[in-house]
Amino acid sequence: MDALLVLEDGRVFEGRSFGAPGETTGEVVFATGMTGYQEVLTDPSYAGQIVVMTASHIGNTGVNEIDPEAERPHVAGFIVRAYSEDYSSWRARTGLGHYLREHNIVALADVDTRALTRHIRERGAMRAAISTETNDVEYLLQRARATPPMEGLDLASGVGTRTIYTWNEGSGEWRALRGASDPTAVLQSPRFHVVAYDFGLKRNILRKLVDHGARVTVVPADTPASEVLQMRPDGVFLSNGPGDPATLDYAVRNIQQLLGKTPLFGICLGHQLMGLAVGGRTFKLPYGHHGMNHPVKDLLTGKVQITSQNHGFAVDPDSLPEEVVVTHRNLNDGTVEGLRHTRYPAFSVQYHPEAAPGPHDADPLFSEFMRLMERAR
Repeated sequence: MDALLVLEDGRVFEGRSFGAPGETTGEVVFATGMTGYQEVLTDPSYAGQIVVMTASHIGNTGVNEIDPEAERPHVAGFIVRAYSEDYSSWRARTGLGHYLREHNIVALADVDTRALTRHIRERGAMRAAISTETNDVEYLLQRARATPPMEGLDLASGVGTRTIYTWNEGSGEWRALRGASDPTAVLQSPRFHVVAYDFGLKRNILRKLVDHGARVTVVPADTPASEVLQMRPDGVFLSNGPGDPATLDYAVRNIQQLLGKTPLFGICLGHQLMGLAVGGRTFKLPYGHHGMNHPVKDLLTGKVQITSQNHGFAVDPDSLPEEVVVTHRNLNDGTVEGLRHTRYPAFSVQYHPEAAPGPHDADPLFSEFMRLMERAR
């Protein structure tokens, strides 16, 4: 064994390095997806986190240039049980280990991920340190404990765009590059102009907005509401992203200034910011929701959606004003998964309707956003 993971409570896990050499720190969380490790690595919402994959074999399909959700990986570290150096996929450009080394991501294999996941589930997500260069447990323990906790961190401002740009690629063009058609792609000619705040935006969200009839202008996280309104949008989208939503005062103020002036749709961090903007509070979950196959109940229809999620904070339902209703609940722990404003055209969900590689149960939420913008015209 040539690498160590040391948790802030003193628990030690041994492993083998298959990524970049070095040391890293972050909050350890587990992700439950059986596939989609490339989307996990490049999801900006994982910034500052060391991700443990619960699926036992990772790396079998290599890494390609089509699936990333961002330009580069954003995870602080990566941990798997069994890493496959050999890969088999006609789309693959390189192996996972080579990709991680290219991007200086420290990664461990041969770790008892079942024991690690059970430990996090029982004790909660916690800070940790990884090293491929020392076996000094006490040193790594102090590094872990010196790492800032996720509460109080504004990570969104560091992962999003710093310039305004337009996006016009839909799932059809993307799937064509992958050599397959997409049965979920609606692909309509642009009927609406959507301005999307980038707090850590995933590319597939932009594709889905285009699929459903929008031309999209992406703006930095701190863009003033007045500047957004000058763009004359039919609606404003609030993206996913990392960190503690309660630290993003600038985003909350902008959303408050947009409420009632244009339709709003938020996902993940955007959902939490919506909750704060209407006067609610957020709180840290014990170990968050990360990965696929999380059941969510639509309280308006009674239907259950199987969803993809990635968040460590949630909205406190008892803090919400009367004009905001809870529309969705997580069936595992009862936390809020959706909100709707009864006076203004605004709604949000905690989970990911654009999920790549899936599931796609919640894709109709993009159509709902389009209908909201149509009614507001």
